[in-house]
Amino acid sequence: MSNEIKKSGPSLEKSLTGIAGLDEITNGGLPKGRSTLVCGAAGCGKTVLAMQFLVNGAIEYNETGVFMAFEETETELAQNFDSLGFDLEELVKQKKLVLEHIHLERSEIEETGEYDLEGLFVRLAYAIDTIGAQRVVMDTIESLFSGLQNESILRAEIRRLFRWLKDRGITSIVTGEKGEKSLTRMGIEEYISDCVIVLDNRINDFIATRRLRILKYRGSAHGGNEYPFLLDEQGLSVQPITSIGLQHSASTERVSSGIPALDKMLGGQGYYRGSSILVSGTAGVGKSTIAAYFAYAACMRGERCCYFSMEESAAQIIRNMKSIGLDFTPLVEKGLLIIHPARPSVFGLEMHLVTMQKMIDAYKPQVVVLDPITNLVSVGSMIEVRSMLTRLIDWLKVEQITSLYTSLTVQGSAAANTEVGISSLMDTWLLLRDIESNGERNRGLYVLKSRGMSHSNQIREFLVTDRGVKLIDAYLGTGGVLTGTSRLIQEEKDKTEAAALQQELMQRQRELECKREALEAQINSLKGKFAAEELELQRVMSQCQEIEQAKQLGKERIARSRNTDSE
Repeated sequence: MSNEIKKSGPSLEKSLTGIAGLDEITNGGLPKGRSTLVCGAAGCGKTVLAMQFLVNGAIEYNETGVFMAFEETETELAQNFDSLGFDLEELVKQKKLVLEHIHLERSEIEETGEYDLEGLFVRLAYAIDTIGAQRVVMDTIESLFSGLQNESILRAEIRRLFRWLKDRGITSIVTGEKGEKSLTRMGIEEYISDCVIVLDNRINDFIATRRLRILKYRGSAHGGNEYPFLLDEQGLSVQPITSIGLQHSASTERVSSGIPALDKMLGGQGYYRGSSILVSGTAGVGKSTIAAYFAYAACMRGERCCYFSMEESAAQIIRNMKSIGLDFTPLVEKGLLIIHPARPSVFGLEMHLVTMQKMIDAYKPQVVVLDPITNLVSVGSMIEVRSMLTRLIDWLKVEQITSLYTSLTVQGSAAANTEVGISSLMDTWLLLRDIESNGERNRGLYVLKSRGMSHSNQIREFLVTDRGVKLIDAYLGTGGVLTGTSRLIQEEKDKTEAAALQQELMQRQRELECKREALEAQINSLKGKFAAEELELQRVMSQCQEIEQAKQLGKERIARSRNTDSE
């Protein structure tokens, strides 16, 4: 097989928009010296995107721009964008921006003879030359042809307009309103534009969600998904799920959970810094309690914590945690803890995400708590909630912020399932469960997983008292794990049996001691008898020796006497 030779040409030049997220999914911005079509229905954010492109270009990239409006006057534009912090009048004074309004009245337009845009070209060229503009926005192009019916003329003039802008090397944005059967009313702009961005503002279950999609981008790779975006007091921002890759670092530092017994279950040191922790379980099992201990421990280490509550107010959380021995009031006053309560239904998922990101950016915490994530399902589908949480989790990991999430599980559901299906994204997963026996409801805790560390595989009874929480070692009976009263009864029974066994042991020890003493006395008695008999034997042996000696002496005397006689 012959080797294929590919010709490598210059890469496509791009102009950064300065819009958060948009430069990422376009791989560097809009095509430089070419036209981009931004289309969508009314109120979806076309004008904001276009104006932000010009303002950011003038302020951040030293590229002057012209904004040609067909619907709003210069004064109206300045007033409208003042709410976003854009001082258009100042940029105009500095000759970094030109605002040009062209008034068109449909009743004044009469289609006679040939119609062209020569007059528009003259005004646009003058505005460009006045400040040497590199960027141009035309908002919205349909206004030029609102009174004309000859489509062939319209199409020809649109083509000429786009070619005119490209020939001058102007990076331009043309906004267009959504058509009935095409992206725009004319249905041709999307074909002759080098880049097409489609904006959408949809309503699902009374919740508005804005979406952005790069429909096409000639000569450049780009993100092809639909990306949520927001319009707030700082303008437009895109939140792409692909904007954060799996390139974050992995810390080996450990941080305490705030519960020493739980730290022991996690290899003796707690969670990894920068990791994500999920605490799931049914209602009332103590998920928020574990989250509160984690936040409290972080603040006691001198670290900052953002606590996002989806169910309770800040005052309610502070009151409730006092009942288990945690006083959040001094931590809040010192600025170590900030509690942000917000009902999920207040606004959409993306606004929640951006609100969290802005608060975290401003507060710079080391720990974040989100309690509970399951409430977000009320303002979005499972897929949307998972997408939003994925971006939040990845972003926090990049920032090396340790995050803890609580999740409600349904009674009787599988332990390995969570309401929003994000357990696979978590580094540590704690499961709290109800243990019902003998008419009692008790709590149990175990570690389902904890990546990168050895951890306990046993269940612990989880007690919440007015002095804090306790994790009691698993008590295994003949029928399984015992908790609550069953555990106490069994413990008392074991104590009684142990005491009885101890008494029996002591009694047997006493009996054995008595036997030992009796045996020693008997041994001593036998020893005494043996000694007496030994003495008697020695006496008899001594007497026998004396008798033998006496006999020998007698024989010697007799012998001596006989010898004498013989002499």
